[in-house]
Amino acid sequence: MINAIVLIHAESHRIPETAQAIADIPGVDQVYSCAGDVDLIAIVRVRDHEAVAEVVTQRINKVEGVVKTTTNIAFQSYSSADVEAGFSLGE
Repeated sequence: MINAIVLIHAESHRIPETAQAIADIPGVDQVYSCAGDVDLIAIVRVRDHEAVAEVVTQRINKVEGVVKTTTNIAFQSYSSADVEAGFSLGE
């Protein structure tokens, strides 16, 4: 399974509609509206890299209101328990 984090710049007056349209795309697991450098963050979970390319370039980038995207591929996932275990002194 490939996990990708897609940072999305959107037209400010269309953020809710744009977020919902992206959330409805198969392969998109979650969409967050956020403060900061980007307007939306989409979590894409698909079987292979070709599917990432299809979801992002053929689907997300064509949603009305999307201005620009940046895609990051995740290598490893860490939970809070994993991080705590990594810093544990074995007590």
